Amino acid sequence: MKLNDLHIGFIGIGVMGKSMAKHLINAGATLHIYNRTKEKAMELIELGAKWYETPKELAPNCDVICTMVGYPADLEEVVFGENGFIQSAKPGTTLIDFTTSTPTLAKKIEEEAITRGMKSLDAPVSGGDLGAREAKLAIMVGGEKATFDEMIHIFNVLGQNIVYQGKSGSGQHVKMCNQIAIASGMLGVCEALAYSKAAGLDGEKVLSSISTGAAGSWSLSNLAPRVLKGDFEPGFYIKHFIKDMGIAIDEAEKMKLNLPGLLLAKSCYEELSKKGLDEKGTQALYMLYDPSHHVQ
Repeated sequence: MKLNDLHIGFIGIGVMGKSMAKHLINAGATLHIYNRTKEKAMELIELGAKWYETPKELAPNCDVICTMVGYPADLEEVVFGENGFIQSAKPGTTLIDFTTSTPTLAKKIEEEAITRGMKSLDAPVSGGDLGAREAKLAIMVGGEKATFDEMIHIFNVLGQNIVYQGKSGSGQHVKMCNQIAIASGMLGVCEALAYSKAAGLDGEKVLSSISTGAAGSWSLSNLAPRVLKGDFEPGFYIKHFIKDMGIAIDEAEKMKLNLPGLLLAKSCYEELSKKGLDEKGTQALYMLYDPSHHVQ
């Protein structure tokens, strides 16, 4: 089915969800939306998206239902809650969850979808607000391969690096690998910036030298420049990163795997959380290293 023939539900109009939903509208899909705060969805409503008061009301009108919410508990609520969409979605509907959630919940959603004659994919993304705005997200997909193939035209509108990872829950496991790599990497990025400042170096020149060499990373290229500008606003919230690291630690424990770098990074971000910085971006980790940016 072509995008301009599809009725797509999109639940969760946040920092990334709004851009993703906008791309689907621009690609010709008819969009049906729900968000806890209607004000955040006004731009999409003005572009023609149809607003619903609950996920339950949204679902019967959709061929595909996408979710992009904050926490696994939020996902449970919009799927299985009193006003959740699973009870009213029609047979044949495909569910695509872009939330970073748990592999266990991904499997639970798939099992329930199958019993109701629906299909389900877990498809967490990486790339932050910039990747969402530019439709350059990395999308890691778990579920049935045939369902992935049917939905590839939707993924192509949202991202560039789209990889089918395997059975249900696999997408979430890969996203944990992504977050584990980022967690320790952000420690390195912030420590390098703090060191360069203490040494009296020009931060911009330092980045021009190290970002294209062996130290190069997405965080160094995209978030370090924000740090140098004193921009700690979220491309990805600290509160959500702490949630993701918690999921990864829980999953690692189940596999009897010790991840000391991840544990250290989570403890550092929890220090920022205690300072009331949950709503800042992950690059705000730098505040732990540079006294001039400390928030009491």
